[in-house]
Amino acid sequence: MSIDLSKMPKLGFGLMRLPEKDGEIDLEHVKRMVDKYMEMDMNYFDTAYVYHGGKSEVAAREALVKRYPRDSFMLATKLPAWEIKQESDVERIFEEQLERAGVDYFDLYLLHSIEDGSNYDTYEKYDCFNWGLKKKEEGKIRHLGFSYHGSPELLVQVLDKHPEVEFVQIQLNYLDRTNPVVRSEALYNILHERNIPIIVMEPIRGGMLASLSPEAEEKFKSIRPDKSIASWALRYVGSLPGVMTILSGMSTEEQMDDNISTFTNFEPVSEEEMNAIDEVTSDILSIPQIGCTACKYCTPGCPMNISIPDVFRTINTLRRYPDDWRAKNFYSGVKSRGGKAGDCIACGQCEGVCPQHLPIIELLKEASEILDK
Repeated sequence: MSIDLSKMPKLGFGLMRLPEKDGEIDLEHVKRMVDKYMEMDMNYFDTAYVYHGGKSEVAAREALVKRYPRDSFMLATKLPAWEIKQESDVERIFEEQLERAGVDYFDLYLLHSIEDGSNYDTYEKYDCFNWGLKKKEEGKIRHLGFSYHGSPELLVQVLDKHPEVEFVQIQLNYLDRTNPVVRSEALYNILHERNIPIIVMEPIRGGMLASLSPEAEEKFKSIRPDKSIASWALRYVGSLPGVMTILSGMSTEEQMDDNISTFTNFEPVSEEEMNAIDEVTSDILSIPQIGCTACKYCTPGCPMNISIPDVFRTINTLRRYPDDWRAKNFYSGVKSRGGKAGDCIACGQCEGVCPQHLPIIELLKEASEILDK
């Protein structure tokens, strides 16, 4: 059964960065956002076993599954390779996901974060692709695919070996087109040439492309003064042929309102706008930044409870705005809630799960020299 692209909304609701209150997911806030999203005839929700420390799938059950007919929405989740230690774990995790989400089947199911090395090797070792096909036969999975953080070379290898794959989710945004680690333009071209539907993650790069330098923002505002900076990033990926759905990890109703506005009567980017995007890309790339997308995969296992994405957010802000006192105040709040950058014991847990392959240990040392004086 192939995916009916006509039924896929262009904007997907990513459940990785849900609003929180007192350290827990703010369910009432999430319910309001779900209602607003569904009211606009948009209905694709993306979660994962590991999001929000395992609570995202539960939030999907409470805010969505219990409140809407099952055939009125599409729910996707993911199998995490790093949680699989033996063959029985695959089935155990899947059954736990069904229970957490309160569903009998998932519309789309992904092998989470295929990349060169351990994750892909794990999926092959435990025959997860064929396992997924069996779940399709059982009616517990409607469509099988994977999310991807590896090299173009491995992507070709995986697709050649597994023609059963129905879609692929990749990180794609205007800034990462030529990123030597992400290589999103090359990944996109491979998938588009094979007519494989693409789901886009990190279109705004963890929020980085929603707030730019005043000079960069002025280039966009001079052309579209009434549109948000984030809308440019979304319209860029939305204009690419072959893109099926664009995920946005919306954490406020204001973000949702803006994103819905972008995809209502959607306008592809013009040649003039593409030139502006190229100029802004060059401007951003001229300022070295830590390529953290704030996915928070690194934080649950940190023995020193360091909020690594927030540390990197502070450093990136200071690199752009050296005199911004607010960045230092922000870091003071980070330290009050957990460890500081200098508390890192170099255990390497974070680097083992980072989809951006960042040298986190070294970066935390550099951050400590700046922030922990």
